Amino acid sequence: MLSAVADDRRLAPGLWPRVAAHARRPVDIASLAAFRIIFGLVMFAGIVRFLFTGWIEAMYGQPRFFFHYPGFDWVEPWSVTGMYVHYGVLAGLALAIAAGAWHRVVTPLFVLGFAYTQLVDVTNYLNHHYLVVLLGALLAVLPAHRAWSVDAWRDPSLRADTIPAWVVWLLRFQVGVVYVFAGLAKAQPDWLLHAQPLNVWMSARTDTPLVGPWLDERWLAYAMSWGGFVFDTTIVLWLSFRRTRLPAYLVLCGFHAAVGYFFNIGMFPFIMTTSALVFFAPSWPRRFVRRAPAPPAAIRPAPRVAGRVLGLVLAAHVVLQVALPLRHLAYPGPVAWNEDGMRFAWQVMVREKHGAVTFVVRFPDGRRLEVPPHRYLTARQEREMAGQPDLVLQLARHIEREMRAAGHGDVAVHAETWVSLNGRAPGPMIDPEVDLTRVRDLGPRDWVSPAPSTDPIHLRARP
Repeated sequence: MLSAVADDRRLAPGLWPRVAAHARRPVDIASLAAFRIIFGLVMFAGIVRFLFTGWIEAMYGQPRFFFHYPGFDWVEPWSVTGMYVHYGVLAGLALAIAAGAWHRVVTPLFVLGFAYTQLVDVTNYLNHHYLVVLLGALLAVLPAHRAWSVDAWRDPSLRADTIPAWVVWLLRFQVGVVYVFAGLAKAQPDWLLHAQPLNVWMSARTDTPLVGPWLDERWLAYAMSWGGFVFDTTIVLWLSFRRTRLPAYLVLCGFHAAVGYFFNIGMFPFIMTTSALVFFAPSWPRRFVRRAPAPPAAIRPAPRVAGRVLGLVLAAHVVLQVALPLRHLAYPGPVAWNEDGMRFAWQVMVREKHGAVTFVVRFPDGRRLEVPPHRYLTARQEREMAGQPDLVLQLARHIEREMRAAGHGDVAVHAETWVSLNGRAPGPMIDPEVDLTRVRDLGPRDWVSPAPSTDPIHLRARP
């Protein structure tokens, strides 16, 4: 027994060098170059689509009030014309990314410009927009411009046929994180035991051609809920093995096609189906290029200090991508109700909230004034705010500042909220007796009412 332990101790010190050597081994650069090209083209198509849908006016022109992330209160939108120009520039940058032109300048500019469009208003948050920022940021620091690019054509000294294996591993990790944590988020009673919120959504789609009558069936909601859970939690495993990779990818394409058809989730299916190509062998794009694979070429190492700095940054990124989706475990109560740790955590399609909020201002002299949110918000913003306590808190503070500026002194602002979670009967989301001007949104949200304890009902579109 003791000798076995001693043997393990002797082997352990040699494990890390072997892993490090495996991570540094040269692999074909083709998949990284293809990832860059496809990412740029998908972004270009998505931005052009956005430009022609009228959403710029709805998201940046119509609102009179914008919800901000902590520390980003200073971020404000351009004029509507300016936002059209901004998105037009983003489209041009996306094409430049695909072409591999001035990569070290263009890609960071795209990431910053795209992140700005999301920082303008919290209600603009979408999981796949967050993913775009992450993937773009990784591309900005990786050597994605060393092959099949304008940069490599202009400066042949940049050309390389190989990259370290860890570069591909990093992209696989980033894509895999989305699936794994989206699956873990579904490991909860509403999704697995009650097939909610899928039942709520599918019962509203019974007019869908051909399959509409089936969408109201209870068994189908359960089949889709469990199928989604199994898919998200296992697809990375199937993509990781050569023998199962192709059938798994075909299932992935079918899954995202179905999700994109039934639910209005924008470019997410296209981003995920194209990003998952990184799980194939690094040389896969060469099958579509009419030339034999080039022999391995040595990669010029980065300066030692720069390499260490980049390594530390990427290591911190990996740790953060694991920690952020788990942070809600540090807070009491379900994240789908209190939203404490909901964003940046791949809580994909796990909750449906409908609600109504009325703000009540209480003046020092005892008077009471009801303030409807539509005085400040568009219908879209109000719909998003109604189910998110931190946004209710932000608007309450804005109302307080407005009242103080009007000379009303030390006012209290309360919120009367009625929110339905995954088809349940509406209930108060925020304690109406809490003065929101005294609340600081740090730590557990004890100012949020306890989550409903009743089970969600099963909805039917027809008797």
